[in-house]
Amino acid sequence: MASIFKSDVAAAVGTAPATVKTATKQTTLIGLSVCNVTGAGVNVDVKIWKSGVTQIFIVKNVPVPVGGTLVVIGGDQKVVLENTDLLKVNSDVTGSLDVVCSYLEID
Repeated sequence: MASIFKSDVAAAVGTAPATVKTATKQTTLIGLSVCNVTGAGVNVDVKIWKSGVTQIFIVKNVPVPVGGTLVVIGGDQKVVLENTDLLKVNSDVTGSLDVVCSYLEID
């Protein structure tokens, strides 16, 4: 089995939950950063949708200051996604977040 490091990004994420990662195989999230690109503070939600149905919050309504970045996953924390799980991000302001997700896939 090969392990492959990858990343996905999403720009201008807003009030509608944006799917940042759809797991198509066993995936370990090793980094997730959200950056506030607006001129005002915003609040962010990050959720995993198990099998596209059950929503589980990783963070809920967490403030991100102007120009700030929230590291949701990183360091010692890892999150495992199984096939068909979704990672979704949204904020309380339209077009306010840039998101970077780093992960490891097992082939």
